[in-house]
Amino acid sequence: MSPIRLALANLTLSPLSSVVNSLLLALGTASIAVLLLANQQLTATLERNAAGIDLVIGAKGSPLQLVLAGIYHADVPPGNIGFEEVQKWNAHPMVNSAIPLSIGDSYQGHRIIGTTPDFVNLYDAKLETGDLWARPFEAVIGARVARATGLEIGETFSGSHGLVSSNNRHDDTPYRIVGQFAPTQSVFDNLIITSTQSVWQMHNQNGHGAGDTDHKLNPHGHDDQHEIATDRQDEHREQAHHDDHDAHHEQGDHDGHADHEAQSEHDHHEAPTSPYDKPHTQAPHQQLENENEHHLDGDRQDNAEPVESGQEVTLLLVTLASPMGVLTLPRAVNAEPGLQAASPAYELTRLLQIVGIGVSWLNAFAIVLVISAALSIFAALYASLRTRRHDLAVLRCLGASRRELFLLLLAEGFLLTTAGIIAGLCLAHGGMTLLGQWLGDAQGLNITGWTWAQEEFWLVLGLLSTGIFTAIIPAWQAYQTDVARTLSSP
Repeated sequence: MSPIRLALANLTLSPLSSVVNSLLLALGTASIAVLLLANQQLTATLERNAAGIDLVIGAKGSPLQLVLAGIYHADVPPGNIGFEEVQKWNAHPMVNSAIPLSIGDSYQGHRIIGTTPDFVNLYDAKLETGDLWARPFEAVIGARVARATGLEIGETFSGSHGLVSSNNRHDDTPYRIVGQFAPTQSVFDNLIITSTQSVWQMHNQNGHGAGDTDHKLNPHGHDDQHEIATDRQDEHREQAHHDDHDAHHEQGDHDGHADHEAQSEHDHHEAPTSPYDKPHTQAPHQQLENENEHHLDGDRQDNAEPVESGQEVTLLLVTLASPMGVLTLPRAVNAEPGLQAASPAYELTRLLQIVGIGVSWLNAFAIVLVISAALSIFAALYASLRTRRHDLAVLRCLGASRRELFLLLLAEGFLLTTAGIIAGLCLAHGGMTLLGQWLGDAQGLNITGWTWAQEEFWLVLGLLSTGIFTAIIPAWQAYQTDVARTLSSP
C-alpha cells in the first residue's frame, strides 16, 4: 500500500479533526490571498486611470483631494480656477496639453464633466454609437452610465446640482444624448461628457452667473439657446458690416485699409479659433472632430461661444512635453496665488502607503491564522502518532521500514496542508468574484476572482513548506519507533 493511500485512510478515521485543521489553514490562506488579489487589482486600476496624466492643476487645498477629484472622480474638488489659467499653462513650453474639467453636477450618481475632446483622446475612448457633442447641451455617455441608467441616444435628462443625487435638478436646462462611448475599463466609463460651454451656460442661466434665459429643446430637437446665440452672431456680423460701410464713406482715402479690416472681421466670424488651441499647432480635439465630421448632420456645427471674463473651470489635467517639467512646473504653479499642482504618481504612492498600513495589519492577522493552523496540524499529527503507536509497531512487524513510516506521517501532514491551501484559494477567488458581481465595476475597479496574483505562487510554496515542516517532528518520532518496547507497553 502506498503512503498516500494509507495516509488518507488514517485521516478518515478522525474526519472532524482533519476538517477543522484544514479549515483553519484555509481561512489563513484565504485572508492572505484576498489581500494579494485586492492590492494587485487596486494598484492596476489606480495606475490605469492615471495613465498619461503628469500633473493636476487646481485650487489650493489638499493635493490628494485634487487628484482623487480630477482623475478618479471619487472626491469633491477643492475649488475653481479662472479660465485664463487654461490658456496660460496650455501655452507653457513644457506643457503638451492642459485639459480643463468643469465638475459640479451629476445624474443618478454619475458625474457630468464639462471639457474638450482632448479629454476623450486622453483615455483613447472610441465612440460605440452616435457622435461627439457639436454644440452646447449635447452629451456623450460612458458605457457604464448607459447600462446603469438605460439612457439612449436622442433622449434628454436633467442633471442635479452637486456630485450626489438630489432634488436640486436643472430641469430648465436638459442635456440631449448624441453618442455613447465604447467600454474603456476605466473610470471614464462612469462619466457623462459634455462641452465646457454647456456647464458655463447652464450655471449662468440658473442664477450662478450672468444671464437668466431658460434653455429648452424645441420639438425638432434643436437647441433654442444655440439659435439665440446664432442670431446674436448674425446681428454682430451685420453691425460690423454696417460700421465698415460707414467707415468706407467717411475715410475714402483709406479704402484698402478698411477693406482689409472688414475682411479680417469677416474671417473672424467665419472661422473662430478655439480658446484651447496652442499657438501654431492643431489641437488634438480638432483632429478627432475631423475624423467624425462625416457623422455630423449639416445643420450641426460647433458654435462655442467666446470666453467671457470671469469664467471658471474646476481643474486642469496636464500632460508634459518634457520630463524636466515634472521637476520645474509644480514649483512654478505652486508659486501662483490660489493655485497648486499635484503629481498623480506621488499622490498615488502616498495613498497606497496609507492603505498599506491597514493592509499590513490584515496581513499580520492572516499570518497569525496560518501559524495557528500549522500548530494545529502539528498537534493533530502528534496526537495521532500517540494513539497509533501500536499500529505503527505492527506495521513494522509486517515488514514496513522506518522510511515508510516516516513518509506515512509526512504524507498525512502534506494532505492536510494541501486540502487547506486548495480550500483557501477557492474561498479567496470565489469571494472576490462574488464581491465583483455585487459591486459591479463601479469607479473602474473591475474586481474579479478570475485572475492570479504573482505573489500567490510564493504563498502556496510557503504554506506547503510550513505544513511539511510541522509534520517532520511526528514523522521523525514514527521513524524512531521501537517495535519491541511499543508492543510490550500497555
